[in-house]
Amino acid sequence: MTTIAQLRNVSKVFDRTKAVDGVNIEIQEGETMALLGPNGSGKTTLLKILAFIERPTSGEVYFGNRKVTDENVEQLRLESTMVFQKTMVFNSTVFDNVAYGLNVRKIPKEKIQKDVSETLELVKLEGFENRKARKLSGGEQQRVAIARALVIKTELLLLDEPTANLDPKNASIVEEIISKVTKETGTTIVMATHNMFQAKQLPTRIGLMSNGQITEVGTPSEIFGKLSKTLASFGAVENTFKGEAETAEEGTTLIDIGNNVRLQTTSQCRGQVNVFIAPADIILSRIRLESSARNTFKGKILEISDLDSLVKLKVNVGKPFTVQITKRSFTEMGLNINSEVFLAFKASNVQVI
Repeated sequence: MTTIAQLRNVSKVFDRTKAVDGVNIEIQEGETMALLGPNGSGKTTLLKILAFIERPTSGEVYFGNRKVTDENVEQLRLESTMVFQKTMVFNSTVFDNVAYGLNVRKIPKEKIQKDVSETLELVKLEGFENRKARKLSGGEQQRVAIARALVIKTELLLLDEPTANLDPKNASIVEEIISKVTKETGTTIVMATHNMFQAKQLPTRIGLMSNGQITEVGTPSEIFGKLSKTLASFGAVENTFKGEAETAEEGTTLIDIGNNVRLQTTSQCRGQVNVFIAPADIILSRIRLESSARNTFKGKILEISDLDSLVKLKVNVGKPFTVQITKRSFTEMGLNINSEVFLAFKASNVQVI
């Protein structure tokens, strides 16, 4: 296979913090590579280096057979595009949003019309051309952002947690788009994710990330076929439980993880399973919230860890759950050790691994 991008001993330091630490990896043409790891493991920084948004502190980056330098980085930036986790759309129509990159490249109007129409069909937004992008739902805006990246047909598409903030319906559509894009267009994709279920289903290969390093690279079956140290520590820190699964109502599954804690999931499974819930997917509140979340538990705070702008909490609901919230939310809720709180998360956020 042809190597489209390569990092050689690449590191990136921000204010004495090493976000990326000596990474060596090759991205093959036409593949979907998932960077799998917890928040803070360096995934987003690595994507920005591949997008030529960030320059490495040390090491070398190659795109095709060209070494990235100060002289050619602007030109190479046209061959790689990134869709950020926080959706960004312009205050204009869906058509104008998607056509933006084509207009910058001075593509003829007739071809712009054709390419935008085809791309909106690909992301299931045909008929949305004249709608205001900022009035769409979050999931629809994310699909507009992906369409804007796809339509310019760069060699490399970079996706940062593409479904992290989406409801299950839109998350499913985005996952379908990712699969379809690779098969139909041959576009090379590198995506960052903490979603283990997603990492099992979508990519050709996975790069496990921990503390700024890629600790292991392999196919999904190779990565999940054995419990590596990185995957085990990632799961242990990030709410991994063993339980007994049985079919429940409305096609969902109930998983008993012990101590009267039963989790509801949309995954179909029976018998002994391992499950994972990302801390960022759990909503913490002082009172029980009225929501569509199928999993709601009352508990007490056992531990509090200050992570600068974030606070990580360990909450006992019969089983210890790790939850991540902003420092502002932590302060506003007046939380302390032994504070009583409620945890809520959707059935679709319970990932069977």
